[in-house]
Amino acid sequence: MSVKELNKENFADVLTGDNTVIIDFWAPWCGPCRQFAPTFEAAAEKHSDIVFAKVNTEEEQELAASFNIRSIPTLMIFREKVMLYNQAGALPPAALEELIGKVKALDMAQVHADIAAQNKGN
Repeated sequence: MSVKELNKENFADVLTGDNTVIIDFWAPWCGPCRQFAPTFEAAAEKHSDIVFAKVNTEEEQELAASFNIRSIPTLMIFREKVMLYNQAGALPPAALEELIGKVKALDMAQVHADIAAQNKGN
C-alpha cells in the first residue's frame, strides 16, 4: 500500500473509521527524516491493513502545530481514533515492526473502556 500525503483538508477523513493510522511528521530538509523514509515505506508495503501517512511539516505548519510537533521525524499511531503512540525520532526497522505488532495486539475495547473510566473521573 502506498503512503498517503496528509494535509489539513484530508486529515480528519483519514483518521475516521476503525483503521490503524501511522503518521510520520517530516520535512524535506531533515536528514533523519530522509533516512527513515525507506523504513516507513517498507513497512507500508508489508502492512496493507494499516494506513501509512506523512505530514510535510513545512507545507502543513498549522497541522503540525496543532499536534505540538517540536522535532522531526515524529511518529504518531492512531487506532480507532485513539492516539496510542507519539514520539520523536526515527525508528530502526525492527523497532518499527515491534511497535506495529504491539499496536495490533491491543484490546481496543479495553482501551476505550479505560478512556471512558478516566473521563468519568474528571
